[in-house]
Parts: sequence; structure tokens; C-alpha cells
Amino acid sequence: MKMHILLGAVLVTAGLAGPAAAAETQGTIKSVNPKTDSITLSDGKTFVLSEGVEAETLKAGEKVKVTYATTAGKMTASKVQIVK
Repeated sequence: MKMHILLGAVLVTAGLAGPAAAAETQGTIKSVNPKTDSITLSDGKTFVLSEGVEAETLKAGEKVKVTYATTAGKMTASKVQIVK
């Protein structure tokens, strides 16, 4: 009986996990790496760019707002907007 309750609790918890929620941060681009499709901000955070976000359009020194999700410890940017 206890095992069934534990199993039920685990299944309910796993169902609630779902996809990672999007987060936002702002900063200045320190470097752009077109080979790995990634950018690093001046605070040291590195983001892998998702499809549709082109590394070639971004430059070091630009101030940006990054919308991203963290999955398995990797931050993936779904949107990078230049902040003026």
C-alpha cells in the first residue's frame, strides 16, 4: 500500500515538472561565437542560440535583453533583443 502511494506521488510530481519556464536577463555582449551559435555576456553567462537567432547579427559591446530557458544546466536563448 505504501509503495502505491509513493509511486502515485512520484508520477504526479513528474507530470508537474513540464518544460522549463522562460526567463529574461539583460547585459552587454562580451563575445559572439558563430561556430557554436552562442553568446557570452559580460557577467559570464553563456547562452546557446536557438534556431532563428543568428549569431552573425550580434556584436560584442551591444546591450541586449535575452529571453531563455534552462534545460539540463544549459541556457538556450529563444530571443535576443538589442536594447537602446
